[in-house]
Amino acid sequence: MHSGYSFLFLFCLIFLNGYAQEDEKLLLKTFHSISSHDLLSDAAELSSPKYGGRLSGSPGYWAAAKWVAAELEKAGVKPGMNDGTYFQTFPNAYSDVLTPGSLTLLAGKNNPKKEYHFPDNYFPGSNSASGTVSGEMIYVGYGISAPELGYNDYQNLNVKGKILLMETGVPYTGNDITLQKWEPYSYHRYKFQRAKELGAAGLLYVSKIANPNTSYLDGFVYAHVSEAVAEELFAGTGEKYADASASIKKSLQPHSLALNKKVKISASTKHFPESQSCNVVGRIEGSDPKLKSEAIIVGAHLDAVGSPGCLFPGALDNASGSVDILAAAKALASSGIKPARTIIFIFFGGEECGLYGSKKSVESPVWPKEKVVCMINLDMVGNGTGFRLGNGKTFPEILKHFEGANNKYLHRDLAATESRVNYGRPRTDGAVFEKGGYKTLSLNTSGTVRTVYYHHPLDNTDALTPEIMEDAAKLLYVGLLGLANDQNISVE
Repeated sequence: MHSGYSFLFLFCLIFLNGYAQEDEKLLLKTFHSISSHDLLSDAAELSSPKYGGRLSGSPGYWAAAKWVAAELEKAGVKPGMNDGTYFQTFPNAYSDVLTPGSLTLLAGKNNPKKEYHFPDNYFPGSNSASGTVSGEMIYVGYGISAPELGYNDYQNLNVKGKILLMETGVPYTGNDITLQKWEPYSYHRYKFQRAKELGAAGLLYVSKIANPNTSYLDGFVYAHVSEAVAEELFAGTGEKYADASASIKKSLQPHSLALNKKVKISASTKHFPESQSCNVVGRIEGSDPKLKSEAIIVGAHLDAVGSPGCLFPGALDNASGSVDILAAAKALASSGIKPARTIIFIFFGGEECGLYGSKKSVESPVWPKEKVVCMINLDMVGNGTGFRLGNGKTFPEILKHFEGANNKYLHRDLAATESRVNYGRPRTDGAVFEKGGYKTLSLNTSGTVRTVYYHHPLDNTDALTPEIMEDAAKLLYVGLLGLANDQNISVE
């Protein structure tokens, strides 16, 4: 009897080992099909001029969204929407910037005339009104009127008809409950609206970053300038721009002043207030009769910042994250090992315009929230030497699948952090899901191989590290497969 049980145990052990080896062969076959060449080719496609910088709501963005949907369909990834399409739509006004415009320091008592140059000195405003404005310059710090905080950058100032020089963000730098009080004043739209309410003719924003997350206001012309330009505009005041800016942060008191200079801003734009954009949603259905009702969501924003003056390709931000997910989706769809749980892939629109796409997904879920294991967000995962899984330490039952995949197959540095409360405004699609009550992790890279050109014309495929993109897709493929087939994990 004893030897019969021993034989049966040995037979089962050999059978299960053979089954595990067969699974390993199937996994590795698909694993090795993920190639940096394909990833770079897909990133080049999305970064190409025919998509116009993928500005959410624009025809170029829609063309890119349809390309992604076609790639998903070709790979066998099913439409993720209940209407049988890949597209979850939402309102998304946008503006075309038709030319780089111009920025001129007009001749004055203490300065000669100077023409500033795009893209070295300034970027045109992505939602500027079309036209030309000129006027005296006033530095208004952060452009905030917050009586409940005892703070007013406009106190005792008449800015009617003036051009304002303004900081982004808020002067408070802590991440605590006090920041929550400042948060409503951190939005670009608040700052622009307040400036126009007070009669300002235009604005120079000290942040030479293309940014469609701003307001279109009739007659209000603006541009983004570098800190070097801001410093030049301070010349002759007896102060330095850097010192004035730092003093506001240090004291939490306004430090506004007239700059005794005149500038002229010209912009040529066309606004489309009624346009719509979309998320692209694909789904691989789970194979387990019970577990397939549970889902893992993986997301990355597909949109970029368009062509404000010239093409901003948006290769690292965020064609890289999009093609990483696309490659993982293709691998999972073709793998001989099927995920027990459902896996949903969302390519968000409207991220750069104000997180519109992720807000739509949280407000109108593509899968019941109570049945979602977690959401994993990728942003700018295309330049580096290692990985970082944000919030991973907070969810060790999820982290272990990605650590295991990395340790066994990739051998990259992989760090993880614990989640912490962010009292400021959400800045990523993942933050929107986290605020919506989802278990949320973010996959990022660590280390920098190439120069990072953030919201810049040089954010092209030369800024990418194809090898890290390949490994990001492989990490997703193996990690998601392990997570989807984990019988012990809970959606609670």
